[in-house]
Amino acid sequence: MLLAIDCGNTNTVFSIWDGTSFLCTLRTSTHHARTADAYFTWYSTLVKHYGIKADITDVIISSTVPRVVFNLRVFADRFFGCRPLVVGKPECLLPHAPRVDPGTQVGPDRVVNSTGAYDRHGGDLIVVDFGTATTFDVVAHDGAYVGGAIAPGVNLSLEALHTAAAALPHVDVTKPPKVIGTNTVDCMQSGVFWGYVGLVHGICDSIRAEYDRPMRIIGTGGLAPLFAQGEMLFDFIEDDLTIHGLTVIHEFNKKAETT
Repeated sequence: MLLAIDCGNTNTVFSIWDGTSFLCTLRTSTHHARTADAYFTWYSTLVKHYGIKADITDVIISSTVPRVVFNLRVFADRFFGCRPLVVGKPECLLPHAPRVDPGTQVGPDRVVNSTGAYDRHGGDLIVVDFGTATTFDVVAHDGAYVGGAIAPGVNLSLEALHTAAAALPHVDVTKPPKVIGTNTVDCMQSGVFWGYVGLVHGICDSIRAEYDRPMRIIGTGGLAPLFAQGEMLFDFIEDDLTIHGLTVIHEFNKKAETT
């Protein structure tokens, strides 16, 4: 039984995979000072609350925050007696090696998203992930990550606007009733919502033109369903793409051990 851990800049997700389905998915805030014992207290309390009987034998970790990896390694070793696979480390093999500039270190989340998207949809994809940053990952016909783009995340942009302009309030991300706002909140929501719709359209159109072959667009991340209301931005929306990619990478490594 596999525990897949996706540690992002803002949130960390723990999902238990029994080989056929996810038994549960748990979320907590990402904090580099959280100890292995604190992780286990939180994890075991929620697993017990949901009545999940999980005999974890393997752990795989993808983390965009390097400082949390040590405590997650200790957590896996101390409480499950296993050495976790960490995406981006030499011992973690990838089904498809990235093709980028020599010396470039690709973010683990982008490799995992590309792997999960290719497993479900094949190649020639653009994966748009709405996280702390909004990332665009290009997946080639053979499943390799071949580059992309990074833009500020939606919530990050709103927070920067609120912080830098004292007169502007903090607002929630939502689709406004119309493009032309008639009050400050509506104006801000319109600028962010339709601005990011335009951002996704513009970058994806430019990637397609440069790639010069048909491509499908996959949306993922918490805000993907919201922005799908704007226009036909995505061909598919995947709410568990990163976690699915982790299960694919884990299975690939398990098969490699037996060959």
